[in-house]
Amino acid sequence: MSNDDQYGGGAGGSGYGEIGGTGQTRTRLPDSPSDQYGPPRRTPRASRGLVTVVGVVVLLIAAIAFANQSGDAPSTPTTNTPPPPASTAATGTRPVDGKNGGIPSGFPQTEQGAQSAAANYAVALGSDGMFDSARRKATVQAVYVPDVAAARQSDLDRVYTDAQFLARIGLDSGGKAPKGLQFISRTNPVGTKVEKFSTDAATVSVWHSTLFGLAGEGSKNPVAESWYTNTFELRWTNGDWRVADFTQKDGPAPVGRDQRAASAEEMAAAVSQFGGLTYAR
Repeated sequence: MSNDDQYGGGAGGSGYGEIGGTGQTRTRLPDSPSDQYGPPRRTPRASRGLVTVVGVVVLLIAAIAFANQSGDAPSTPTTNTPPPPASTAATGTRPVDGKNGGIPSGFPQTEQGAQSAAANYAVALGSDGMFDSARRKATVQAVYVPDVAAARQSDLDRVYTDAQFLARIGLDSGGKAPKGLQFISRTNPVGTKVEKFSTDAATVSVWHSTLFGLAGEGSKNPVAESWYTNTFELRWTNGDWRVADFTQKDGPAPVGRDQRAASAEEMAAAVSQFGGLTYAR
């Protein structure tokens, strides 16, 4: 499949399509806006090839999808009924302290454990580490069930080393930012919801915001924020929750406040000084 399709709007406006054993995910990647405050230019669609692959990549690179908006209607909650207190209250259970490839592991075989796993996996798959070959391999092996990981690794490598893709988001052929600029790709979960649960499988949705772009003086791809909901199909494998499949949709996105946008220097400093979080229910 061509890179244009991978980065263009999906059929029906969805940022992602089916992935996993029968299909893969599609994600829209960012354009290079000519004006930091103007609307991003749309990227033409292309074939259905590489799109199929990039699904996996980003579930989370959704972070990246801030530019290629396809005019989808923002998704809205179907009910105004607030969630029960237990869905947002701290459980009091001690967070996991295990690590697998630098990613939290050893989640309990419970709804709480599935939610924690989904949130942490969203962060890992949407991080700048996916642009580094060694970190990408460790992430894929830690996050996906073995049969899916084996099938996806080469596809992900092909996506993240694609010269046109990297040039388009302002990185060199090695996935590095130009001198004087800092590449930012960060996923920030806001909440999780269990859609289905059994002792060996779970479906968990993660609502999150993303930051993606290049911070620094003269950046042509300034850091922008987007909102998404990723739904993970998790499978209990080898004593932990792992990703078997996922889908993504836009929003719900809040109305932006009338705040002064941070300067390039302020944004770069904030991201480097404020570390990311691990998540537990």
